[in-house]
Amino acid sequence: QVQLVESGGGLVQPGGSLRLSCAASGFTFSSYTMSWYRQAPGKERELVAVIGLTGGITRYADSVKGRFTISRDNAKNTVYPQMDSLKPEDTAVYYCKAAGISRNEYWGQGTQVTISS
Repeated sequence: QVQLVESGGGLVQPGGSLRLSCAASGFTFSSYTMSWYRQAPGKERELVAVIGLTGGITRYADSVKGRFTISRDNAKNTVYPQMDSLKPEDTAVYYCKAAGISRNEYWGQGTQVTISS
């Protein structure tokens, strides 16, 4: 059974940091491109960051570039975004997604991140 389980969300003050985790199981993690998306209330889901199969290629949304760092540990079947210098506009539900070469996709259930003083 395929599972993506996000964790690490919570309430953080502006300027703070948070590291989320997405633990994968039920598929060959190292064969999937991993991404993080987020969805704020009343807004569409947006792509935040992408990481290639070995971690050598990463891409970021302009809104998080320089503040977020995506990484993966294929030995642990886990993908992480390290989120620094957090802003209130980073408040959203964060989702991880696995995308395979056959265009199959898997999504996690999401974890809430709230940036507020």
